[in-house]
Amino acid sequence: MMQHLKNIFYLGIKEIIELSRDGVMVALILYSFTLGIYTTSQGTPEAVLRAPIAIVDEDGTQLSGRISDAFLPPLFRKTMTTSLADVDAGMDMGKYTFGLVIPSKFQYNLLSGKQPEIQVNADATSMTPAFVGSGYIEQIIRKEINNFVDKGGSSTQEPAKLVLRNRFNENLTPVWFGGVNQLITSLTMLAIILIGAALIRERESGTLEHLLVMPVCPFEIMCAKIWSMLVVVLAATLVAVVVVLKMVLKMPIEGSIALYLVGVSLTLFAVTSMGIFLSCIAQNMPQLGMLFILVLLPMTMLSGGQTPQESMPYWVQDVMQLAPTTHFVTFSQQILFRGAGFDIVWKPFLKLAAIGIVLFSVSAVKFRKSAS
Repeated sequence: MMQHLKNIFYLGIKEIIELSRDGVMVALILYSFTLGIYTTSQGTPEAVLRAPIAIVDEDGTQLSGRISDAFLPPLFRKTMTTSLADVDAGMDMGKYTFGLVIPSKFQYNLLSGKQPEIQVNADATSMTPAFVGSGYIEQIIRKEINNFVDKGGSSTQEPAKLVLRNRFNENLTPVWFGGVNQLITSLTMLAIILIGAALIRERESGTLEHLLVMPVCPFEIMCAKIWSMLVVVLAATLVAVVVVLKMVLKMPIEGSIALYLVGVSLTLFAVTSMGIFLSCIAQNMPQLGMLFILVLLPMTMLSGGQTPQESMPYWVQDVMQLAPTTHFVTFSQQILFRGAGFDIVWKPFLKLAAIGIVLFSVSAVKFRKSAS
């Protein structure tokens, strides 16, 4: 037993040394868990954050002032101008994303029962932010007009007043959501690529045959590759959570980082086992790349990180219960956002362990056949 453990340990050290000599893989790991997460989270297309808006107040009344003062950070960055020409010139130069013009006698016409118009200009070269931001602007203007006309009341008698309170992300900051999603994608991608590329590289160079004639068995080789890649990706995940998410993106980590790393370890066990299985099917790196795309895209898109699973067909939800990324997304959101403890996340942990054991067993059989 001790000899098996020694073989697994030293073979794992060999994998780490070989990985450290691969400059491309090291650069990919560093980028994926640092700049990759940061740039992806900052580039969330649905985000309207610090959008520059120019406001022309030609009315100069109490209502127009209330409308102008309602555009606050972090959604908007307000600039008061004096003429529509300044707005047009600023939008032509890309200085403003939105331009708001409140015409003269706006308050007078509104209180007289007329329907005055407010002009809103949007730079639609960025289509999604322009569309979402225009909706925000319309809601803000309607709210201020209703509060002014009704003196804080409501023009229609509603049976109940709806009070919304956002939990875990009070300001609906999309950067936090995008950062966690990218961390999940990077971890899954790197776990499959690292172990798959290592096996393919050893097979192409003949190193795998040299290992098999030594007093080591395929089981020891598999375990060595899994624990070595698990340590590397786990260390990169810790850096991503503590440095990128918590320090750089200012995302509050509500739960235990140690508990989260336990769940990440179970995920890596399942995903690396899947990577071994794919590398046994593929004959070379191009084939591994094609299989990687066919497997990673559905796992990422249907795991619930980008689109809620509740909106998917029932059969898709049932099938995705077999994918480790589904449970990875579940406990990531529960621990990082909601501060969940083991009493809540033990179910996804148990499912990940079961999926990992099945994938490891299937991969062990396939690896033993391909190595023989």
